[in-house]
Amino acid sequence: MNPKLLPYLNFNGQSFEAMKFYQSVLGGQLNMQTFAEAGMPVSDEIKDQIVHAHLENDWMTIMASDGGEHHQVTMGNSVNLSINGSDEELLTKIFNGLAEGGTIDMALEKQFWGDTYGQLTDKFGIHWMVNISSSSKTENNQN
Repeated sequence: MNPKLLPYLNFNGQSFEAMKFYQSVLGGQLNMQTFAEAGMPVSDEIKDQIVHAHLENDWMTIMASDGGEHHQVTMGNSVNLSINGSDEELLTKIFNGLAEGGTIDMALEKQFWGDTYGQLTDKFGIHWMVNISSSSKTENNQN
């Protein structure tokens, strides 16, 4: 799978409402998972908030999640540019290149959903997410 650049929106507890709204306007298939459904250790206060939402139709993809105790959302860090793909060498090079002169916010490492993922803020203050799909996941999607 070739890399894709995707917008990733962060909300303060409004992901469910916002993504339902975007779906009503833009159409498409919407999938959402709460922190509790993902088995993440979070407080009761945010367990029903969204850890990941994915809205896709034939011409666009938007992803989103809620911030909170684990990730504070303030104006200026509510939108991230997310690069997704399966070419580990290329995406690792992109991650490391974007990190030069910036800050790695989350190291590029294997995650609970099976992919390798990392976050950084580049030297210009732009927030980036890089997700490298696991080969078994990619093979399953091609079958």
